[in-house]
Amino acid sequence: MTTPPRILVIAGSDSSGGAGIQADIKTITMLGGYAMTAITAVTAQNTLGVTGVEALSAEMVGAQIDACISDIGVDAVKIGMLGSPEIAHVVLDRLEGLEAAVVFDPVMVATTGAVLADDDTIAAFERLMRMATLTTPNVPELAALGGHEAMAARGIAYLAKGGDAEGPIVEDVLVRPGSEDRVWRSDRIMTRHSHGTGCTLASAIATWLARGFPLEEAVSHAREFVRAALLAAPGFGAGNGPMGHQAVR
Repeated sequence: MTTPPRILVIAGSDSSGGAGIQADIKTITMLGGYAMTAITAVTAQNTLGVTGVEALSAEMVGAQIDACISDIGVDAVKIGMLGSPEIAHVVLDRLEGLEAAVVFDPVMVATTGAVLADDDTIAAFERLMRMATLTTPNVPELAALGGHEAMAARGIAYLAKGGDAEGPIVEDVLVRPGSEDRVWRSDRIMTRHSHGTGCTLASAIATWLARGFPLEEAVSHAREFVRAALLAAPGFGAGNGPMGHQAVR
């Protein structure tokens, strides 16, 4: 029996199960990984929007991380919604020096439009991006972080996701210091059931990295998983519905 890669997810909970910790666990499990969690915030949300957010204390988030690292160990880390600058700094303190791949999804705004990170939290993203193996901003997040030129000038490795852009083709661009950009282009899957795509992609990349795949291959496999989950969406909810992680084989 092959030992599964150990993935620690540091992110918020989505009560409706479509994104956040719930989407992360589904993704990691379907890809053969072992998922652990450090929950940063609890949200009340569904396919129509976020109606409530409560961040946990930074001390509790740190305690969850310590519990996982000290006993089971970690091969890769996926970071999502942080909830407060204090949590961001605790996460940094715990992860600096850890020998594990880190994928940072800089969650700022939910697909429904709800703001999930304030200005102070976003300011703390700088150190996280410099530490991470890969940062995965979507179109508005990349703009808020300064755009392509600013990210490249700071020597940050990132995947610019194109799902929020207009047009029939989705273009994702992998930018790494000292390497040629890698571009993926795919026909857009027209569906309203895309809740949790960013969480799913980042967790899938982290899992493939933990399995020993190079970054470019990890991104390619992760994109394929997301597209398959979009096509397998169960059709739940009246708004931006969840994908079908469990249906992907």
